[in-house]
Amino acid sequence: MSAIVEPISPSKALIMDTMMDENNQQENMKMQDDESLREEQLLESDYSTSDEVEAENELEPEVQEPKLYIICPERPELVLCEPFFSTPKECLFTLKEASRYKLKFSFTVSNNVVCGLKYINTTWKTGVRVDKSQVMLGTFEPRKEPYVYELEEDVTPSGVFARGLYTTRTQVIDEKERCYVDITYYFDIQRQWPESP
Repeated sequence: MSAIVEPISPSKALIMDTMMDENNQQENMKMQDDESLREEQLLESDYSTSDEVEAENELEPEVQEPKLYIICPERPELVLCEPFFSTPKECLFTLKEASRYKLKFSFTVSNNVVCGLKYINTTWKTGVRVDKSQVMLGTFEPRKEPYVYELEEDVTPSGVFARGLYTTRTQVIDEKERCYVDITYYFDIQRQWPESP
């Protein structure tokens, strides 16, 4: 069996070349589209990963398990931790006038770094503010072990006008004014230490 080959006219050959060129261009465009799609998918996966990392970095820091210690050389250490109940009739503790004491503060940090943490302690006697101290604690990274910060030693006031009931408000806030601790409690200053129960 023999095949019959027809000669192709130059115009027909030109049309076939043009059709082949169009097919090649379509294949090239399809390959470029596929490559663009792959790049877009890679970028999207990169963005979603970076979004997850950013979301993790945007978690609000938390100061947890705050404890306030009152340390007097002549007495056992007193620990104040939330929640507690304090009223003018039920003072949390009594201090002896003219006695040395210092405050110690412990806490843990979770979720994110807490920046510019400061301790503010304001004390009133019969409605008149008698003391306000503010101490910059610093910047703290999240960790399970508690941070401990000791303030400088101080001496309780003495004399007839110094004795009596005091109200104290203790706050711990960061540089963005987020408040982590806000407690109010009552204590007493007397001539002598109270008798141990």
